Amino acid sequence: MSSSVSPLAPKSYPDMPALRGVRMATAAAGIKYKNRTDVLLMVFDKPAAVAGVFTRSKCPSAPVDFCRANLPHGVARAVVVNSGNANAFTGVKGRSATALTAKSAAEAVGCSENEVYLASTGVIGEPLDATKFAGVLGNMHAQAIGAFWPEAAKAIMTTDTYPKVGTRTAQIDGVTITINGIAKGAGMIAPDMATMLSFVVTDADIVSPALQSLLAAGVGPSFNSVTVDSDTSTSDTLMLFATGAAAHDGQSRIEAADDPRLEDFKTALNDLLKDLALQVVRDGEGARKMVEITVSGAESDAAAKVVALSIANSPLVKTAVAGEDANWGRIVMAVGKSGEMADRDRLAIWFGNVRVAVNGERDPDYSEAQTSAVMKQEDIPVKVDLGLGEGTATVWTCDLTKEYVAINGDYRS
Repeated sequence: MSSSVSPLAPKSYPDMPALRGVRMATAAAGIKYKNRTDVLLMVFDKPAAVAGVFTRSKCPSAPVDFCRANLPHGVARAVVVNSGNANAFTGVKGRSATALTAKSAAEAVGCSENEVYLASTGVIGEPLDATKFAGVLGNMHAQAIGAFWPEAAKAIMTTDTYPKVGTRTAQIDGVTITINGIAKGAGMIAPDMATMLSFVVTDADIVSPALQSLLAAGVGPSFNSVTVDSDTSTSDTLMLFATGAAAHDGQSRIEAADDPRLEDFKTALNDLLKDLALQVVRDGEGARKMVEITVSGAESDAAAKVVALSIANSPLVKTAVAGEDANWGRIVMAVGKSGEMADRDRLAIWFGNVRVAVNGERDPDYSEAQTSAVMKQEDIPVKVDLGLGEGTATVWTCDLTKEYVAINGDYRS
């Protein structure tokens, strides 16, 4: 963990209410870090509906494999997350570590192993000693409480400089529903379903297949639209759980994602996912600035997103932002290499509200002073219009600083 908190950190944190049907506890098992919590147990006292999206990496971690295998059962009773070791690229040892963890959690909670979900974050390639938390899970289960969200977020941090939490409310059937979420991530963050670790819980009564549809739709404009360094992690896991406790208030169970009663819930869920995703970017390793890149005038929305990510992932663009240099030539470069249709002579580019290029050349009214003022901001909007069609997309990234190199140069050793 970096000693200094990111300058882009939230100025205040929301009060995270307890959420009916889920309890949490954390422990310090000494997996990598000294004197800090590194294991989180989430317990659902009654079976909860579950949905998940995971990394598209072809080298996924053992916990990702484990979660994918359990997801079709559609029931969750426990989640175990550790930081400090990703349990990725660990072969047979990795599988035995997930098996031991699941067995210990199932015994502690009193459920079957296919109702347990696991996630690990940290160093890749180091065997994970699961005996370290096999022993603590029983105690954690006994101590677990509802109002523990900020502590839960702290236990899953690696190079993060602040815990990431968010909460929203929505109405279903006139019943007030709560949605709480935590996330972690700071480096090796690139959009590919889904970045980093995030766990979202609601007390709504929604069946698992409907929950899965909501999550799959919600991840596109949120977690799949952020990038810190273009690297897709082996361990990326985003899970959504519904405890069903709102049924006690008269909310009737929702069986389908297209149920019109879900409109308010969808809006709240998507807003929370975006909030958590942007908190991750704002904690990008060494980040000092947040960049919002909007591409319009593309052949399609999908094409716009490819172009936007080409800009967002360019080390040259990101280092120019770090140096507060309004180098729009680097934007032109990133548009041109994206592989999508672009017409050099129709291109227009803005930094903030200052148009720096139009019709394929520098804006005749270009002002270095105005543009430099925009680059000094913590939040920098960049707009690109391709002038070809109706496609639009927005993605978020951060600058690339010397500190990013320092953090990642000796992360393992």
